[in-house]
Amino acid sequence: MITYLAGWARKKDTLFASVAKTAGGGRRLPVIGLSFRGFPESTARASDALAVAKRQPKGPVGRWLKFHLIRAQYNWARRYFTRHNDQIAMCWNGLTGSRRAFMDGAKDAGVRRLFAELAPFPNRCTLDPEGVNALNGLPRDPGFYLDWGDQSPDRQGDDWRELGANLTARASRRKDVGQAGSEALEEAGKFLFCPLQVPNDSQITLFSDWVGSVPGMLDALAKAAKTLPEGWHVRIKEHPSAKTSLAEPLQSALATANGRLVVDNQTDTFAQVAASGGVITINSSVGLQAFFYDRPVITLGQAFFALPGLVQSARSLDALKDLLSKPEALGFDPALRGAFMTYLDQVYYPRTETDADGNVTVDPEAVRRLIQGRAL
Repeated sequence: MITYLAGWARKKDTLFASVAKTAGGGRRLPVIGLSFRGFPESTARASDALAVAKRQPKGPVGRWLKFHLIRAQYNWARRYFTRHNDQIAMCWNGLTGSRRAFMDGAKDAGVRRLFAELAPFPNRCTLDPEGVNALNGLPRDPGFYLDWGDQSPDRQGDDWRELGANLTARASRRKDVGQAGSEALEEAGKFLFCPLQVPNDSQITLFSDWVGSVPGMLDALAKAAKTLPEGWHVRIKEHPSAKTSLAEPLQSALATANGRLVVDNQTDTFAQVAASGGVITINSSVGLQAFFYDRPVITLGQAFFALPGLVQSARSLDALKDLLSKPEALGFDPALRGAFMTYLDQVYYPRTETDADGNVTVDPEAVRRLIQGRAL
């Protein structure tokens, strides 16, 4: 049995219902309940969850109110799952604010959890008992994937590339960011491509590491781009869903870089990936999707695919400068990438189907493996 928080969108809600059905049933919670009887861990759990909430309260009164709301939600979740310790807690993302408190309450009650998220590939989803993004349960040892791939001929080859067969750039919600053709790239010269991320997304707020933020990354890029060889530049594109203006940090970065940064908000994202000499990202899914184009990737933050041989990690400004000074030396291990992507295809990302009404169903065999602890 699964107890899950309702999704705000039909696709999320029906995905949860599909997983619960395969698991033997479930309870849909429209909201998290409240309990004001605390536990020894309540204050610490609420403080941690509030610190990473996407919407930070304004002023001391708002902060006090939100803290006690989250604390009461943690108390309720822990008390509920203590009473229903045969159930599995599931919610979307589960890393920030109230949803983190819900999942922390379940963990402290000793029950299993499933974190759900979008997958970076069409018709797939993320269902992970450990977390999502940089907190997921995927092994971080490159040798694991090579050994796994060597165990069967079915785990070798290029079938994983079919994951990217229907990959399309995200439709833009902004008039100043588009997905046009590749005409602007014909005379672009040599470049590394940097797709910017949504500034307040949990990928940035939790896992941006030393750059700290999207503006922090722009500042680092502006300084490091000066080390590029003659004829090279870094091409930047803003995220098509970002609501936060980056006009000021972009202008500052352009002024610092002395012509080595170019903003191209109109050319299709994957056309820029394909034409580039490599991709630079904090931890965007575009970095992973660049594997389909056989492009080297530089990560600046915490990413589950930031493994030696898959990408090259720049963990400081000096490391980024060093990598950018030799862009043609950037590389990757094709065998490791093949094994890693095959594992994501065959094991990690369950298949989904979406009908004409937007109802999502998840591969029941994949769900059964998860429930039985055989998936990762």
